[in-house]
Formats: sequence, C-alpha cells, structure tokens
Amino acid sequence: MRTNRLALLPALLATLLLASPLHAAPGIDDARALTGVEEAKGVFFFDFDDPQKLATYLQIVENSHAGFERQGVDPDLVMIFIGPTVKYLTTDPAPAIADNHAATMMEIEQNVADLAELGVRLEVCAVATEVFGVDNATLMPGLHLTADGFVALIGYQEQGYRLVPLF
Repeated sequence: MRTNRLALLPALLATLLLASPLHAAPGIDDARALTGVEEAKGVFFFDFDDPQKLATYLQIVENSHAGFERQGVDPDLVMIFIGPTVKYLTTDPAPAIADNHAATMMEIEQNVADLAELGVRLEVCAVATEVFGVDNATLMPGLHLTADGFVALIGYQEQGYRLVPLF
C-alpha cells in the first residue's frame, strides 16, 4: 500500500502546482523584454493529441496573462486550436477520452472558462472538428468556432499578433 501512495506523489504535486498560479521568484521579471511595451498581442497555436499537455499549456498561458498584467502590459491574447486538440474541447468527448481522462477534461473546461473570463479569445477550427468528429454544438462554453484555423492564424498575424507556437 505504501508503494501506491508514493506512486501518486508526482501526480499530486503536479496537480497542486497547476492549481496555484505560478509566479516568478521575487526580483525576476521581464523588464528588459517589455521595455516600451504597452500591449502584448499574441496568438497561441495549439496542435497536439495529449489532454494533460493541453491542460498544462492552458494554465501556462493564464499565468503569462497574469505576468503581463503584473508588469503593466495589457495582454491581448488569442488561442487557436486545430488538429486532434479539438477532441478535448467538447462537453461530450468520445467514451475513451471521458473514461481515461475525466479529471483532466474537467481541468481543461475550468481553464477554458478562466481564460475566457480574462478576455482571452479562444478559437476552434471547424475543419478540425469535422475531421475529428466533434459536434460544434458541444464545444465548451467560452470557445468560438472559426472556419479554418490556418486562415485565422494568418489573419491574426497580419493584424500584428505575434505567433507563439506550442510543441
């Protein structure tokens, strides 16, 4: 029984870490990079097939949003979700996803709600929802459907948003 408890320790620590906002240590900031910057326009591009990775990156973007605000920069952030990522953005996931990733799916839904409340624009590619069999009517609240994630990505870059690719 003791071995099982120890095996759960890394997962528990990761959950606690993600549950609380991450902040840089005192005295560490982005002042040099943000010199003269009043607004940060960024477009984050999500394309991966791992629900825990999605949940982690959603939390990281939320922390980046807070970091901009803490340092006096107005964050104007957009997220675009394409490919298999869309399978984890529905309130009606496939049974295998629902059974194997229930806690992570709840975390993703909460992260999406938190980001939307902050004013982050969250766009889901309709091409991807069609390819991966996700019913657009079941997208989590706070998500917006865009016709083509690639077109949206290029459009935002043409508007001055800086690409933040995620791997």
